[in-house]
Amino acid sequence: MKNNIRQSKNRLHSIANTEPAEEAYTKGRGAQFNTQNRFDKTWRVAEHVEGIDDWEEAVVKTQFIEVQAKSLVNKVESTDVGMLYSMNPYQGCEHGCIYCYARNSFEYLGFSAGLDFESKIHVKKNAAQLLRQFLKNPKWECVPLSLSGNTDCYQPAERQFRITRSLLEVCLEFNQPVGIITKNAGLLRDMDVLKKLGAKGLVSVLMTVTSLNEDLRRVLEPRTTTGAQRIRTIEELSKAGIQAGVMLGPMIPGLNEHEMPAILKAASDAGATFSAYTFIRLNGAIKLLFHDWLYKKFPDRADKVWHLIESAHGGKVNDSEFGRRMRGEGNIAQLVADQYKTYTKKYGLVHERLGLDCTLFRRPGEQMKLF
Repeated sequence: MKNNIRQSKNRLHSIANTEPAEEAYTKGRGAQFNTQNRFDKTWRVAEHVEGIDDWEEAVVKTQFIEVQAKSLVNKVESTDVGMLYSMNPYQGCEHGCIYCYARNSFEYLGFSAGLDFESKIHVKKNAAQLLRQFLKNPKWECVPLSLSGNTDCYQPAERQFRITRSLLEVCLEFNQPVGIITKNAGLLRDMDVLKKLGAKGLVSVLMTVTSLNEDLRRVLEPRTTTGAQRIRTIEELSKAGIQAGVMLGPMIPGLNEHEMPAILKAASDAGATFSAYTFIRLNGAIKLLFHDWLYKKFPDRADKVWHLIESAHGGKVNDSEFGRRMRGEGNIAQLVADQYKTYTKKYGLVHERLGLDCTLFRRPGEQMKLF
């Protein structure tokens, strides 16, 4: 009898040890896999790993690909983003924000919107040269440029390559006004140039703060600076006389939308004078990436969050209609909009961004025309 009991216990122990382990999660990355590039007609998948001798999952390391770009400044057609022209010193972004709408654009380069986007960073080495050529064109009628409209101009690569700094130096050379949007405190490395631009009314900074909860921030935006550091950056900019605001985006119901009042108050206390927000939308491959991430990291509330997002986009998780796609519609989206209106008024963030000065623009070496 004792032997039978002992054997039964051993069998149970053996079964317990053969249960599948918890699915591995790659820390430091937002996307956990590469989605299929919709332009790629040849796509390899591992359906039976044991049948492929050379299939090997390696640690995802960041690669920097230096390129000679053909152009830099892009005209922005969207009416939702509040900019006329943008310039992006990098393509791909190591920040790894799982919700990032820019992921889809990486497919045009032949890469995936998933891990490729955050691990294969294209560096436009000739960006400053391209901007100088652009501004020298006599057809250019000065309006503010934006850094960046797609990927973050102060992502980790900037510490090494300093492409964004070189663009700011060109803007200072021409007295070209520039608006910056970032979520990285690395911007403080360029305070010397920013102060010179700020003294002439040529620069404003919109700092994105998505969460002050570090547990959420670490998985939502794995290689970004902390929320507290972003608030400190707003404070440093304000003290230096540089116009600064806060972007709350995206607001995700069930994850971070409840933080809106706290973020707005912290930004206001730090000296922010204007603000903006966006409601999450999951277009293209981002739908697959975010769904995978959500159910791995927040299985307890994943269904709720997913359905709340759907309720704000007519039963889908994305809406491409200008004027509606960044705000959503329905009860949940309206609650977020009402909350934003209430607390921006309470904390004095209803002011519009001050217009940057376009009257100082000049082309170095250009002689005054005589009439």
